[in-house]
Amino acid sequence: MGATTEPASGARARGTIRYWAAAKSEAGLAEEPYEAATLAEALAAAKERHADRPKLVRLLGHCSYLVDGAQVGGRDHATVALTEGGTVEVLPPFAGG
Repeated sequence: MGATTEPASGARARGTIRYWAAAKSEAGLAEEPYEAATLAEALAAAKERHADRPKLVRLLGHCSYLVDGAQVGGRDHATVALTEGGTVEVLPPFAGG
């Protein structure tokens, strides 16, 4: 099931954020839970949790994201609803693609 584009108002979901490559290195972990209604909320919470890791906080602004396997692309992160038991994949930029 792919990410929806209109979050239910106030509906919070629990799932997993998975960090890859440089994001994993900067976060110091491979994954962590989220509890949020939208991708924007989940990322804001991750940035707050990792405020002591400024490189990760900056990197999150340049990453690509998959939500439940669907590319987020240029969509506003506040419009990308998260699902219960879902997964957010954090893909940092890489060279040579």
